[in-house]
Amino acid sequence: MRALVLEDDLQVARGLTEGLVRAGYAVEHASTASEADQAMQRGNVDVAVVDLGLPLEDGLSFIRRMRDQGVTVPMLILTARDTLDDCVVGLDSGADDYLTKPFRFPELLARLRAAVRRKHPETSFLLSVGPLRVNLRTHEVYQGEEFFALRPREREVLESLMTAWPGCAAKAALFKDADGVPADSSPNAVEVSIFRLRQKLAPLGLTIRTVRGIGYRLEEQKT
Repeated sequence: MRALVLEDDLQVARGLTEGLVRAGYAVEHASTASEADQAMQRGNVDVAVVDLGLPLEDGLSFIRRMRDQGVTVPMLILTARDTLDDCVVGLDSGADDYLTKPFRFPELLARLRAAVRRKHPETSFLLSVGPLRVNLRTHEVYQGEEFFALRPREREVLESLMTAWPGCAAKAALFKDADGVPADSSPNAVEVSIFRLRQKLAPLGLTIRTVRGIGYRLEEQKT
């Protein structure tokens, strides 16, 4: 999942980016609406977190303009403006949700997931990379039309990698249960599952690359 963070406060943006990366998102940061425009035009944004107090063009104006242009990317306003009127104006401007600072990060993640599900209910739980498809509701993995057998831990890792694709999945986020709580595992459980997955994915033209200091990224092998 690819997220755009539109926030001019670099310290806040850094915290948001680090938290989203740990949750498995590929993150692009923009400090101005103009920079966010470029990200939207490239078509590589699945969900956006938008601050309101931006230089040159504020967040509300940016959201209105995107909606006028037919952009349907889910957008969540994250701001210190906490009155009911502010919230109503934000939602009426085209935002999908409104969250005030300070906030709890698990709530932000849940609201982002919900916004994506509402916007794309028919596809938000289906992921595909190369010849593999995974259904996040049934936790079934397929190679084309054939069931692709994996151990439970291997499937958990693959789901995290495919959710983060084409970005990087943080190692700490690879084993989580349905509520986002880290599952019990031995210290080397991730490495063992990564090793086994690499062996199983290699014949499919897929590999798992280690991104030092961050985690792992699923990639299609170049021919």
